[in-house]
Amino acid sequence: MTKILVTGGLGQIGSELTAALKNQYGKDQVVTCDLAELSQVHQEFHPYEKGDVLNAKQFQDILKKHQITEIYHLAAILSAVGEQKPQHCWKVNIDGLYNVLEASIECGVKKVVCPSSIAVFGPETPQIKTPQETILLPKTMYGLTKVAGELLCDYYVSKFNLDVRGLRYPGLISYKTLPGGGTTDYAVEIFYAALKGEKYTCFLKPDTVLPMMYMPDAVRGTIELAETSFKDLKHHSNFNFASMSFSCQELADEIKKHIPNFQIEYVPDHRQQIAETWPQSIDDCTARKEWNWKPQYDLKAMVKDMLHNLKQKT
Repeated sequence: MTKILVTGGLGQIGSELTAALKNQYGKDQVVTCDLAELSQVHQEFHPYEKGDVLNAKQFQDILKKHQITEIYHLAAILSAVGEQKPQHCWKVNIDGLYNVLEASIECGVKKVVCPSSIAVFGPETPQIKTPQETILLPKTMYGLTKVAGELLCDYYVSKFNLDVRGLRYPGLISYKTLPGGGTTDYAVEIFYAALKGEKYTCFLKPDTVLPMMYMPDAVRGTIELAETSFKDLKHHSNFNFASMSFSCQELADEIKKHIPNFQIEYVPDHRQQIAETWPQSIDDCTARKEWNWKPQYDLKAMVKDMLHNLKQKT
């Protein structure tokens, strides 16, 4: 029987992925793991374990207690926060991943899903239709940890025959949860400002183009990759994963079609330098070929759905 643990399960991606997994496998078959106290966690995330991936013994105890067969490892420090706390970013993203992989072998876990990021790319990488196999020279600690993480995961596949798989998330946009310290956070914050009738101050330049994805596509794609037969995969931990690309100005213009009085100004900060090292569009033909990936949302559909759901929420 499948028993799933989601680390970082209360975060932006983890919370929505946890809900989708519970819907698919049963609410008691998915255990949420994060740093919050049990008393602070809503019932929808139960069963719940307070756990730190940096505590190897504690993490193994959690796996044994719940007889976990699959792990979705989402506990991580993101790009903007990672530049402010690079040492902590390394510890959580690399030491934490190592503990998860070692614990998986020790406790008989059958599958580990560990997402990567477009942050693995750098300015030397082709920025248009970035290919699957390309130059990986990131200029951020977050990106550095993601490159190392991909290599570490593939090592455990080849060395220990552990089923590890992952995909390179682009910027993710969600109406359910707030962003958690990434360079693409503007693409969520902008909607809240627009609906409040406030001018939004964007921390990137108007012509900054980045790959993005609507959270329903990201969650669905992650589960689809996890459910693909291992024998059908030639790649494992580094799938390019794409949906849409747009500039800050293009997003603002699409929002103005629904909220004509919306105003935006651009005051680039340190995140602009990070964004300029990332691709503008991603070639995900390998994911489409190996596990039939196909996004459902484009910019127009995403903006319409975001505004509709946020209006219901607020």
